[in-house]
Amino acid sequence: MADRFTNWSGSLRFTPSERREPEGEEEVVRIVREARDRGRTVRPVGSGHSSTPLMTTEDVLVSLKRMVDVRSADPRRMRAAVSPGIELARLGAELADAGLGMENLGDVDYQSLAGAIATGTHGSGVRLGNLSSTLIGGTLVTGTGDTLPFGVDAGEDEHHDLLRAAQVSLGALGVLTSLTLRLEPAYELRRTNWITHIDWVLENFDELVETNRSMDFYWYPRSDLAQIRLLNVPGEEPELTPPGRLKTDETGPSYEIIPSARDLRFDEMEYMLPFDNGLEAFGEARTRIKEKHRARVAWRVLVRTIAPDRGMISTAQGRSTVTVALLQNASLPHEEYFADMEPLLRSFGGRPHWGKKHSLSAGELRELYPEWDEFQRIRRALDPDGVFQNDYLRQLLDEA
Repeated sequence: MADRFTNWSGSLRFTPSERREPEGEEEVVRIVREARDRGRTVRPVGSGHSSTPLMTTEDVLVSLKRMVDVRSADPRRMRAAVSPGIELARLGAELADAGLGMENLGDVDYQSLAGAIATGTHGSGVRLGNLSSTLIGGTLVTGTGDTLPFGVDAGEDEHHDLLRAAQVSLGALGVLTSLTLRLEPAYELRRTNWITHIDWVLENFDELVETNRSMDFYWYPRSDLAQIRLLNVPGEEPELTPPGRLKTDETGPSYEIIPSARDLRFDEMEYMLPFDNGLEAFGEARTRIKEKHRARVAWRVLVRTIAPDRGMISTAQGRSTVTVALLQNASLPHEEYFADMEPLLRSFGGRPHWGKKHSLSAGELRELYPEWDEFQRIRRALDPDGVFQNDYLRQLLDEA
């Protein structure tokens, strides 16, 4: 029996029967084939940042933390092949050494690359996609223990079905052993954080979104203030600046400036909404929180934007997106709060973040994704014996 595993927020705990830490693709192949031969299951895990039980298993847990190298970097073609377990902070530094940078990053940088991509991790920017949209190829080990290149690694274009399924896969198609990313030349960003009233943010939201490379805001329910984060290439800042207090003004490499430090642990529910009604959804959420939950909500609500993409079950598939994330300190109860707010966010056509708290199962999820059945067809073809299934995935993917 392996050691007990606890996720980042502390909300998930389980004990796998075996925990493996392969150092390369050949070892991953052996692990999967052994499990299949013995009728066991395998779940891959990265940093454990997800709040949903995607990684939970009583069988074999495969940590990719020893597979952490940048295998090749090509500044001319603006791409790199990267091992799955590398943390985003280390990846940013190593890509910068090669003169390259990722288009965007999420709010934190201690996630592993494969885990962040498999769950659709995103930052903010109406013209910037989630991390998954920058995956253009790679290799995975399927449920039969075979290695399968996809995307540019297989000589296919970015519209190929297997690539679009792999871009957000939940670890259900196989174990990613190499990821090829579309990149940009290394760049610097200036980050300014302003404290102002939420009403000013809402009145100027469209202009803030359009004129900044990246813009998001936290709303603080107890004060009705907001913290706006603006990210721009130095010298390309727009004229509109928020009234209020300038809290942060720093410039540096993009991979250092985009993420935030997170010392306190929290649980989170986040819904991705069609851009055109995202602010209306936030407005109704704000009203309900002030009326029912303000006294017990110790954290804040985060609003971001994402460009549309083509991933089969990406939460930004086919539509420009506004995201509304509810955060609650991990030491405080979140269940009643999240359960009350979720139907409201769903009523606006929201899709739940795959790595954050939600209650949806296959019946509701199928309605949100036009290519849901095609993703399931590809998944079953790559994993016919359900080697990568667990109880939670069977509930999500209608295999219960």
